[in-house]
Parts: sequence; C-alpha cells; structure tokens
Amino acid sequence: MNAKRPVVALIAIVSLIFLYVPSLAVAIFSVNNAKYGLLWKGFTWKWYTQLFSNQAILDAALNSLFVAVISTAVATVLGTALALGLDRFPWPRRGVKAMDLLVHLPVVTPDIILAAALVLTFSLLRKLSSVFEMGMFTLILGHITFQISFVTLVVRSRLAALGRDIDEAARDLYASGRYLFFRVTLPLLMPGIMAGAMLAFTLSLDDFMISFFTHGPDSVTLPIYIYSSVRRGISPEIHALSTMVLLITVVLVVIAERLSRFRREG
Repeated sequence: MNAKRPVVALIAIVSLIFLYVPSLAVAIFSVNNAKYGLLWKGFTWKWYTQLFSNQAILDAALNSLFVAVISTAVATVLGTALALGLDRFPWPRRGVKAMDLLVHLPVVTPDIILAAALVLTFSLLRKLSSVFEMGMFTLILGHITFQISFVTLVVRSRLAALGRDIDEAARDLYASGRYLFFRVTLPLLMPGIMAGAMLAFTLSLDDFMISFFTHGPDSVTLPIYIYSSVRRGISPEIHALSTMVLLITVVLVVIAERLSRFRREG
C-alpha cells in the first residue's frame, strides 16, 4: 500500500498541473507588457486599464451580470419549491423515481443538446408571441432551465440531512404550516439555498453554449464576447478579461463550498 502512495501522489500532481497551468499562463500573459508573442517584456497593468475603458466589454459584462442575477433569483425560488415538493409531498414510489430522473436529466444532458432543444422550443413559441424573439428574455429563460436542477439537488441534500423529525416536533407543538415554513424550515434550509444560488450564479456567468444559441444582437455575454474576440485573434485584453472571470468564478465556488460545508456540519 505504501509503495502505491508515490504513484498516486504523482498522478494527483500531474492532474493538477494539467488543470491549472493553462489558466496560470493566461493570468501571466495578462500582465505581460508584450502585446504579441510569447516573450516576457515586463510587468504591466495597462491591459486591465484598457479593459475597463472598452465599452463593448463593459456592455457584455453588464449583460452577463444581469442575466446571472435574474436567472439565479428565479431558479433559486423554483428550485427550492421543487425540492420541497419532491421531499415533503407523499409521492408514490414510481412518481419519485420519475421526478428524480427529470431533475437529473438537465444536469447530465450535454449543453449542445439542451441548447438545440431551446432553439426549437423558442422557434415554436415565436408563432404565439414575438416576446420569444432571440434576445435577453430567451437568454434568461435558457439559463433558468439548467439552473433549476442544480438548485434543486443542493437544496434536496440539505432536506435529506435535516430529516423530518424537526417538522414533526414543530407540529406536535401546534405550529401552523406558515409558522413551520417561515420560522423553522426556511431558516434551516438557508445554507443549502444560498449554496445552490451561488452554484447557479457561477454556472450562469460561465455558460457559453446555451448563451450562444439563445442570445440576440443586444444580449452578448462575456463568454460570447471572448469567443468572438479569440476568433479575430487573441489580445492581452482577452487574457485580462479571462483572468478576471476566472477569479470571480473561484471566489463564488469557494463561497458555495463554505456554505455547503456549513450545511453538512449544521
């Protein structure tokens, strides 16, 4: 067993290098004074300065933030309600299995398939109303469709950890349904709800495939802007933008992990 430890440690180190060296390289080139090429020509912050003076990038950032906030808020409410319905409603056994399958399906379905399905759905809905023309509204709906499942799964794990003993104890003390939900269940669920919301927000910020298929001319997000810029040629501003998006994502993931740990310990 001890002889295998160096091999396992080596595999782990190589895997970490494979995962993080490309991101580290992008961060290094974002502060490199050279505009083109791979040579180091000194440290500079000017690419970040130019980044914040680029109106197209600022508009894309505002679009990404707006979509992430609205879609996360809606997905958190719907995902929490769905988790409560699945866990607290007396479903038959076959019904539980079917609902579990439907909740997990968006998580395991490739993004390209979900994006294509959304395009087809919106094309059919446009025959009923012009509100489904590709733009900010369809972009937000597209994000909500995959965020709900992630929120539901996180909140359900919290519900499973809590069990039903607390609910039964509150009922024994003559707690009404409203009191039980707002004063007992919801406060205990809040760490799971926040963790699910942070996860959904992070996924929305980083999403490209669904955004690419459901956005309009005035609803370009940061991932789409980065993709379009890379096709024209990589510039140091793109390195700076990618680094900032990576850092924001890391911060959000760390916060979500802390909330999840608090949920498990609670």
